[in-house]
Amino acid sequence: MKKYPTNEIKNIVLLGASGAGKTTLAEAMAYEGKVVERRGTVEGENTLSDYTDIEHQYKRSIFSTVLYTEFNGYKLNILDTPGADDFCGALFSSFKVADVGVMLLNAQNGFEVGTEIQARYARRHEKPVIAAVNQLDAEKANWEQTIEELRANSEAPIVVVQYPVNPGPGFDAFVDVLMMKMYRFKGDSGEREELPIPDEEMERARELNKALVEAAAENDEALMELYFEKGTLTQDEMRSGIKLGLAKRDLVPVFCLSGRRDIGVKRLMEFIINVAPGPLKAPNFRLIGGGDVQADAGGPVSIFVFKTAVEPHLGEVAFFRVISGTLTEGMELTNMATGNKEKIGQIFVSAGRNRVKVTELCAGDIGCTVKLKATRVNHTLNGAGAEWQINLIGFPQPRFRTAVKAKNSAEEEKLGELLIRATYEDPSIGVEYSKELKQTILSGQGEHHLNILKAQLAGTHKIEVEYLTPKVPYRETITKQAAANYRHKKQSGGAGQFGEVSLVIEPYTEGMPAPSKYKIEGREQVMNIKSTEEVELEWGGKLVFCSAIVGGAIDARFLPAIMKGIMEKMEEGPLTGSYARDIRVVVYDGKMHPVDSNEISFKLAGRNAFKEAFRNAGAKIMEPIYQIEVLAPSDKLGDVMSDLQNRRAIIEGMTSEKGFETLTARVPLAEMNRYSTSLSSLTGGRATYTMKFAGYEQVPAEVQDKLLKAYSDTDKEE
Repeated sequence: MKKYPTNEIKNIVLLGASGAGKTTLAEAMAYEGKVVERRGTVEGENTLSDYTDIEHQYKRSIFSTVLYTEFNGYKLNILDTPGADDFCGALFSSFKVADVGVMLLNAQNGFEVGTEIQARYARRHEKPVIAAVNQLDAEKANWEQTIEELRANSEAPIVVVQYPVNPGPGFDAFVDVLMMKMYRFKGDSGEREELPIPDEEMERARELNKALVEAAAENDEALMELYFEKGTLTQDEMRSGIKLGLAKRDLVPVFCLSGRRDIGVKRLMEFIINVAPGPLKAPNFRLIGGGDVQADAGGPVSIFVFKTAVEPHLGEVAFFRVISGTLTEGMELTNMATGNKEKIGQIFVSAGRNRVKVTELCAGDIGCTVKLKATRVNHTLNGAGAEWQINLIGFPQPRFRTAVKAKNSAEEEKLGELLIRATYEDPSIGVEYSKELKQTILSGQGEHHLNILKAQLAGTHKIEVEYLTPKVPYRETITKQAAANYRHKKQSGGAGQFGEVSLVIEPYTEGMPAPSKYKIEGREQVMNIKSTEEVELEWGGKLVFCSAIVGGAIDARFLPAIMKGIMEKMEEGPLTGSYARDIRVVVYDGKMHPVDSNEISFKLAGRNAFKEAFRNAGAKIMEPIYQIEVLAPSDKLGDVMSDLQNRRAIIEGMTSEKGFETLTARVPLAEMNRYSTSLSSLTGGRATYTMKFAGYEQVPAEVQDKLLKAYSDTDKEE
């Protein structure tokens, strides 16, 4: 392969709902660039992308795949991404390194909810988009309806560059109103002939050409003046205007395709080369802390890792974009996240499952390498003269959680290692062991997302796992003051144990004044606070521990033991075993024994006094509440709202936009188990949602009663 300078590189990401034909288009592009001699098919399990066993099994993309093709003296780096929203993490990482998106629409299905979801993501990542209506050779292909739906749902103006002459099973020709030619195709080889536009199509072609000229002129004042002066623009002038409009995301050009039959693929590639922004025209990469980096092949070397994968014969492969400079074999770079030195032994460009060895890559190019020590996704590696750290990929928040364990308990340690490795390959997966819940919690974008991981563990690593309903991280607190006294006394020959603690507890709020007196058993008890210790709890909230001991009733050396006993019970709340929070404890009296009192005695006395007081202090259970935003088709809104209300949701708002409804609500986490599956079932897979932690709120009385009944306090006095 020749060395491609920065100005001869284009980086595109293929977008679209599942079934739009992204993998088939990528294969046709590789074929046009002679990267493959024969086009594979998804059904034949022989495409460059979708090459893993799990993708063969499901017959669709699950991971992003990096490919390249060479065409008309340019190198096109192609990122083929999954259409299912469960795997949007792969799409987010691809957006980071691509300069333009190619959005495929299935001509049979029009503007699907999957299209809307990915269009939203493209807007969020500020990527210009080219639209291509694919599968125009299908029996139910409907060009007019697809364009109408595209116009209705696009935020930027839609500009038709091509339209099909005969959509449907006989589709073999389209009119290109930029070139003002008709292209007719022979068979499935991509071979085309350029023809004059037929008379019966000329009026329509001129009308669309005029709309294209006007759209191009709107993006440049000089072009607008030229248009007013001449009444038209040349092809080069039109390309100049479209290039500006596309880069600013002020228009979406539309093309015709049958990726399966290689119709329109070559013309789309020509447009990408001539018009789409490349590394030199795309926005610079932004840095953590401010500033940016230009794609300068002569600058200091800097690469950004956006994807890692484990390949059977290569081990861990790190995929990167060269942000600046020219990367060469043998170069030593510094990982800015770890401080480690990494030697780039070999450099490859990726054609899906195939790798081609190269000796160097310029700024703007995409490649991969192997045998890096501790480099992960989102790491920046710099050569001499660079201290940059590229802004991180913002992966989506988890939407689905489950507890996981190995069916064979002897494999738990191995499972833990494999789950951590899975998060390196797919950072939209999360894993943590919850000491609070005593479960390993696995999180991801949906049930299907984590079921794929489960299948990989079984198929590749031969570890069978089971998913369990995750426990909910409740919190416990109190609503009123309560006092308790507890005496711990134990005698069993030799030295005994004795400790007595009297304390009062009350709800704590930030900034409340120190206590001066309490009413205990009908009598007023004056408090002379001697010391106060505030503990910021790891799980949120505070414990405020005060000593008001007078007359040496308890020696000061035993106060830390009392507090330790209270903290133990705070970590194992008296109601449901959940963490307790936001409580002030005042120890005001007690008794000691000159021989039998020791730290363990006062720890147990403090623990049990706190436990007794807690149960008399209007104890309440608090539950985690999440803010949820659901994007659903308008005709399914009623079903979605009804389901959420059955989950104790509080609907906060709704907005309507172009056939879709956005609904926001606050929902208890306890009610969100398997929500992604239910939502998909309710809407036929046409809805999606995001959720994030909002805070803790008190559970309703009837829910608290159920939780208390379900929980059996097995706490025993030690």
